[in-house]
Amino acid sequence: MDAVIINPLDNVAVALRDMKRGEKTDIGGSCVTLTDDVARGHKIAIKDIEAGGPVIKYGTRIGIATSPVKCGSHVHTHNTRTALSGEGDYKYEPSVNELPVLPKRTFMGYKRPDGKTGIRNEIWIIPTVGCVNSVAQRLAAGNQDLVRGSVDGLYCFTHPYGCSQLSDDLAATKKILTSLVRHPNAGGVLVLSLGCENLTMEMFKEELKEWDEDRVKFLVCQNLDDELAEGRQLLMELSEYAGTFKRTERDAGELVIGLKCGGSDGLSGITANPVAGRITDMITSMGGSAVLTEVPEMFGAEEMLLNRCADREIFDKAVGMINDFKKYFIDHGQVVYENPSPGNKAGGITTLEDKSCGCVQKGGRAVVTDVLKYGEAVRSRGLTLLSGPGNDIVSTTALAAAGVHMILFTTGRGTPLGTPVPTIRISSNSDLYARKEKWIDINAGAIADGTKTGDEVAHMLFEQVMLTASGKCTRQELNGYRDIAIFKDGVTL
Repeated sequence: MDAVIINPLDNVAVALRDMKRGEKTDIGGSCVTLTDDVARGHKIAIKDIEAGGPVIKYGTRIGIATSPVKCGSHVHTHNTRTALSGEGDYKYEPSVNELPVLPKRTFMGYKRPDGKTGIRNEIWIIPTVGCVNSVAQRLAAGNQDLVRGSVDGLYCFTHPYGCSQLSDDLAATKKILTSLVRHPNAGGVLVLSLGCENLTMEMFKEELKEWDEDRVKFLVCQNLDDELAEGRQLLMELSEYAGTFKRTERDAGELVIGLKCGGSDGLSGITANPVAGRITDMITSMGGSAVLTEVPEMFGAEEMLLNRCADREIFDKAVGMINDFKKYFIDHGQVVYENPSPGNKAGGITTLEDKSCGCVQKGGRAVVTDVLKYGEAVRSRGLTLLSGPGNDIVSTTALAAAGVHMILFTTGRGTPLGTPVPTIRISSNSDLYARKEKWIDINAGAIADGTKTGDEVAHMLFEQVMLTASGKCTRQELNGYRDIAIFKDGVTL
């Protein structure tokens, strides 16, 4: 097969390989002669489209033709524009899918005293301010001997904030950092402060509210003659405490997975994202939780999610989340459709609607049971929508702060980005998998190649999820890539 029609209503197909002008190919039972070169992942008109007419993919409008488009033509940014504008009005028309009940599955995880379960037993160093980033890095590098027994690793998460921030920015920094401190993948946490920053240790503790003194330690560098020596002592205590935890059998319904795409291409919405969506359905049908973020990449496809909200209250929260993010764009003088990226376009994604319709596939068919503000933690089973931007490092940090155990990260262009939690990368095409085997865990490109079915790749990915939950390292973990970034909107003093 040279090209695929995703939905019977579509007037475009997606090329599964590079194709040349003049080629004749069977698309959906009709012989189409290409009038242009069309790269893999890009769109081919399978019908004539008049100027001003809708370009339809995924069974929905992804843009408007800016000039007449003949059957066999390349459909992309040169002849298609977005149809998006500002805030929208939405009508709640419930369409809740019943998912099949799946057999019980278990994994080997760490039960915490507060009742939560972790899939890693690591020691984390969390700086409250960027001024102590280097101290955190020295403590992490110089105390790797404490990674022993059941302790899975020792890591620090540096960032440039915590001082010279006001209002919402300071509140966001507090929320994200304290949420990371609470994460069940951390068996022990050292909170590292300078002593004179806006985000004081007292303020941090007030936001944290309560903590286990064996699990969380605090260090203020300005109050000590030798912060490295004191830091080592505290890390030794944390290592000893974390070492008391052992893996035990846990129900798969305790898992919380995060969903993310980055460096997407025209095949992402056909292969990798739908496969991730199947895992969403499987985990939630077992009683687990999944979290979908990247609000700007819901624009144009939001109704695919809104009508799956469990009730009117959740629907209203979801609409508020989407319109608030559109207002954020408008307040900064930006159009809401300032997306996709140059890499996305090179990979065949034409408009934000095109990107969004592919992006939301990661949410599968599951019921939307909750909507979270940025920095909030997961509180319900099922599919949760989390407010956050599309930026890879900011959104993966928000997912980790929300409490996801791992992230399923789909990509068509490839990225080595690290996150605080185990991240399984799924390639949308086999070429990326072959070239970047040290980045990619699962190849969904086999679906486009015709060598595996979607069910087969979904089964492979689900087993990888279970193995990862039980301790198998992802490529990202083997590479040692771990980063965080915090959303910023206001003044820096």
